[in-house]
Amino acid sequence: MPRRAVVLALAMLIAQSGCAASGGYRTLTLAHPPSVGETVYLEVRLGALAGGQEIEVLSDDGRSLGVISPHAIRAGSDAGTYTVPLPAEAIRGTRVRIRLITTPAGGAARDANADEVREVRVMGDDGKN
Repeated sequence: MPRRAVVLALAMLIAQSGCAASGGYRTLTLAHPPSVGETVYLEVRLGALAGGQEIEVLSDDGRSLGVISPHAIRAGSDAGTYTVPLPAEAIRGTRVRIRLITTPAGGAARDANADEVREVRVMGDDGKN
């Protein structure tokens, strides 16, 4: 497949998921601004991770919003789907900008790749994204 077709297909997949990635950051969009008192969550679906590997969620200003530390996952199996609550100050209108960092056991921190983080969605208490 020509490189241009691959880039176009990837752009379409990102647009469909309501997530745009740029320089390690992802911008996710809510269907509506959160209501007063409404909690907004990230739903993070992980692929297979190495033993001891963690995924950290960072805000656009570098603050840690949470760490996903799956344990007792069979080798080669997907690590599952995890929910991370977002503080109100991490949300700008209907947008959330995050960075997902992975720290392999004994390794240096780096941006998580598409095999490690399969999908990220943002949603409010009402279950709508």
